[in-house]
Amino acid sequence: MNEIVNVGIRSQMANASWIRRMFETGIELKQRLGAESVCDFSLGNPDVPPPAAAADALRALATIAVRPLGLGYVPNAGIPSFRAKLARKLTSEQQVALDAKHVLVTCGAAGALTAFFRAVLEPDDEIVCPAPYFVEYGAYCGHFGGVLKPVPATPPDFRPDLTGLDRAISPRTRALLINSPNNPTGCIYDAATLRALGELLARHNAGRARPIFLIADEPYRTLAYDAAQVPPVLPLSPFAVVVGSFSKSLSLAGERVGYLTVNPAMPDVQLLLDAVTMTNRTLGFVNAPVLGQALAEALLDASVDLAIYDRRRHAMAQVLTDAGISFSLPQGAFYFFPAAPGGDDQAFVQALLDEYILAVPGRGFGFPGYFRLTFCVDEAVIRRAAPGFQRAAAKFR
Repeated sequence: MNEIVNVGIRSQMANASWIRRMFETGIELKQRLGAESVCDFSLGNPDVPPPAAAADALRALATIAVRPLGLGYVPNAGIPSFRAKLARKLTSEQQVALDAKHVLVTCGAAGALTAFFRAVLEPDDEIVCPAPYFVEYGAYCGHFGGVLKPVPATPPDFRPDLTGLDRAISPRTRALLINSPNNPTGCIYDAATLRALGELLARHNAGRARPIFLIADEPYRTLAYDAAQVPPVLPLSPFAVVVGSFSKSLSLAGERVGYLTVNPAMPDVQLLLDAVTMTNRTLGFVNAPVLGQALAEALLDASVDLAIYDRRRHAMAQVLTDAGISFSLPQGAFYFFPAAPGGDDQAFVQALLDEYILAVPGRGFGFPGYFRLTFCVDEAVIRRAAPGFQRAAAKFR
């Protein structure tokens, strides 16, 4: 039976199954026990409403979409007016002057990474990244022969191990992939750390015919708490690439609208952008959803209510503190990555499941001994889970 699926995809399915496995377990439990009996912290699916202006923007789009070609194909790189506005926004965020031609609209940040890897990878090229990491990075590069090469970060704050990353770079390294604010830890890489990464790559890129790209995956850029700053990445290297999306900032995850931009100082920059535009098309994306692009354009300067997530962050911190579970308060995104009591992440996640609480083992993110919780759930669910966390943790004392 297994022969109908190739070995690589079978491996990816096994490694990427943890989040979906817990999510599907939650669906089954809710059907059997009722939603009020289950506390599901497994899936990072934004539930904070989109900005209030979204409803008006959708009504306006309804009148535009009935025009001829209103829902037809658009340029593979994105709607021109959207690219121009997005370039201005990214110029401010990244502190590098960008034109529309330097910005591609993609099917989410995942689509941006996939199209980029298709354009630049040769078989057995290595993608170095700090661990823990978003579980599907290995699949995104693995589809095209790339090999993910994780380097464990340093708990409890999960800053990148600069020495370890330096040692991991080899003649086969094609990219250093970072994710800040980070999924699953909520860590934000500070400016000094990022400068050190840029210097590290400059040293390794000296004299290389095939440069090492610095890729920043930034779908959580706007979810930063306590006035934390997310420093720009494009100025760090001429080979810097930034991808992002509107899934979290606008709660438009299902619309699949993201982007890719590059440092304009990159040698052969237009060749790279043309290549990624083509792979965006030939991988089957063709173009990002038209209504999603138009909606994101209309809401480009808006954001979800970050205060809602912040209240939940503090509620989850209190629940974990009361249970005696060790954690670092996340600076961004909407995840906690606490240490598993007893040290066995699978065993502790099972203990939580016995209390009808769903979490994801850290080994699903390449970092055993910890577990992930999402707080994009109602605050009442977080508080309702408190006794269950305490009972589960008590089993390991």
